[in-house]
Amino acid sequence: MLTRSALIYLSRQEGLKEFAARFGLFKKLTTRFIAGESIDQAIAAIREINARGCSASFDHLNEGVQSVEGTEAEVREYKSVLAKIDETRIDSNVSIKLTQFGLEIDPELAYLNARRVVEEAVRRKNFVRVDMEGSNVTQATIDIFKRLRSEFGLNDVGIVLQSYLYRTMDDAKDLLKLPARIRLCKGAYDEPAEVAYPDKKDVDDNYVRVMQLLLSSGVYHGIATHDPKMIDATIDFAQREAVGKDAFEFQMLYGIRRDLQDQLARDGYRMRVYVPYGKHWYPYFMRRLAERPANIWFVLKNLLKG
Repeated sequence: MLTRSALIYLSRQEGLKEFAARFGLFKKLTTRFIAGESIDQAIAAIREINARGCSASFDHLNEGVQSVEGTEAEVREYKSVLAKIDETRIDSNVSIKLTQFGLEIDPELAYLNARRVVEEAVRRKNFVRVDMEGSNVTQATIDIFKRLRSEFGLNDVGIVLQSYLYRTMDDAKDLLKLPARIRLCKGAYDEPAEVAYPDKKDVDDNYVRVMQLLLSSGVYHGIATHDPKMIDATIDFAQREAVGKDAFEFQMLYGIRRDLQDQLARDGYRMRVYVPYGKHWYPYFMRRLAERPANIWFVLKNLLKG
């Protein structure tokens, strides 16, 4: 069995993408988690998600852009996405990673590029979620988000926090002072024990603590998890504290636990599905497998059954 660390390592070896993609079985496996390589393929996936009673979020896969020209292309892509959302009338917002917009080149460039996308979203009455990446850029991401939040409204731009980081509770308390709309997830990057809980139980316990803080804040947040225990803890707390089903939303990733997505939507909870697409799908795909290496064998087994 491939370990989580091995899969995270492989996620950084994008040169393996072309080799792996030659195998039909691998390509079939990726379609479980990736909506396609084009905007139109993602739109088709989102239409189907909307038909199931769920909203969506576009996520163009291309983190770690290393050229100014590349960041410009990302801005154009997201402006096109926002225009397509209007044109097709699908129920979706957008999610961005700041390394797409130049964070590793110059934080000011990333801020200016992200600002252009948020401006376009505001013009179209939509919403931008600033995603969180590795712990090496956590503070820079929060700093840029705070600048954006100071210029735009609560319902224009939001951020993501990861429960596996020790700092997350303090970050949540700080961001709620603005206030800010927060998406809470567990985290999918390979982090050292100096900055992140190595034990899953501690990650889960922190997730529940931060979730309870968020749901008590009176701000609309996203509770992002595929873990039935975390979902049950959220529902139990919301019911106990009389937090309405329309006061927050659950969020899950495309292709993961569709049964839970549909059940939550049927039960009257707001459910948003993150829809990743694009040619640079390999690092994302490998991290999804790394979250639960057992998924590889589960999916392969089902694919082999036809």
